[in-house]
Amino acid sequence: MRSGLGKRIGGFLLRTILIVLAAILPIAVGFVRFVDHLPPPTTDQSRTDAIVVLTGGGERISNALSLLETDKADRLFVSGVHPGVGVGELLKIDRTLPNSPQPDSALASRIDLGDTAGDTFGNSVESVAWMRANHFKTMRLVTADYHMPRALIEFRMEAPDLQIVANPIRPSRTQNMPWWRDRPMFGLLLGEYGKYLVAKWRYLFVRTMESA
Repeated sequence: MRSGLGKRIGGFLLRTILIVLAAILPIAVGFVRFVDHLPPPTTDQSRTDAIVVLTGGGERISNALSLLETDKADRLFVSGVHPGVGVGELLKIDRTLPNSPQPDSALASRIDLGDTAGDTFGNSVESVAWMRANHFKTMRLVTADYHMPRALIEFRMEAPDLQIVANPIRPSRTQNMPWWRDRPMFGLLLGEYGKYLVAKWRYLFVRTMESA
């Protein structure tokens, strides 16, 4: 009797393990593929109506300011700024690019700030509203490389008519250590992959409903 019970328990555990593996394996494979296919630095040097940068790291702001200084657009919109932060503070951020020019206070008149966004969806809403208000049609979108896939989904759902030049920034910490050895970065990438999947599924759902 005990032998029969043991077999049933063993069979149940085996089935449970197989189910868990069947659920985890595709996610694990998808995660590795996601990280392995993060967008590389852009080679597109075309000029756009505006530059839009999503806050979340000093390197993003520094790169966006450098792009503005090198005349990649007339205006810069910084989305997701903490309330109370002014343009002057942004101009004091150290540059991360080699041979970057020093901050120019004259840039202040070409920079607008958005402080209503609390997530990537909010970034897309306030950025697109700013683009519409200024009658801009093309933008250079600046954010981290791991964030770019989800950001593009949100922006294309919010404004499919806008032309977007993706300008991904690779965080310096990922250049110094493999992501699988950096526990905080591993967690960040895994969390971003989960958010990306949610955004992608929502995008597919919306497209399906629109075409139904």
